Amino acid sequence: MTIGGISAITNGEAASASAKLSSEKGKFDSLVNELRDAAKKENIGKNLSSSQVSYDGRINGDWTSGFSGSFMAESDKTALPHGAAANQANPHVQQKTIDRTSKLYEKSLEMESYVVKMMLSSMRKTVMKADGESSYAKNMYEDMLYDEYATMMTKNAGFGLADQMYLQLSQGIEA
Repeated sequence: MTIGGISAITNGEAASASAKLSSEKGKFDSLVNELRDAAKKENIGKNLSSSQVSYDGRINGDWTSGFSGSFMAESDKTALPHGAAANQANPHVQQKTIDRTSKLYEKSLEMESYVVKMMLSSMRKTVMKADGESSYAKNMYEDMLYDEYATMMTKNAGFGLADQMYLQLSQGIEA
């Protein structure tokens, strides 16, 4: 009779978790093999060009909404800033306009979205989880959900961070 060991410390939970992980890995491996076999049968992926794989810096098939095409109206080319960028200390200074259709503004929106995502992630860490079980897949999908929240908040909340970045960066281009 052996006293001690890992099973005595974890009450058999380590063996149970290992079996669960092994089962999930087996299911995943079989799914990958099925997809590979189907791709071989249909000759998928043999003649792909890089233009088919990615579009404008995004992965082909990316389900998240981005900022490309968000602003397409003629009035968006001479829009006034929103949020904090609209506040000026000197009322005698002529307010600058923003070209919301430009690539620079699109990248500014992406940066604002990233900052909002960091804020949401910090806030999310303070929330107590009801269930003690957390999986990699659950965390991944939850992270994707918060990416989408950040994108929607950036599009709709009008924080003005992207406007400030655009004005600052375009000032360097004009000079």
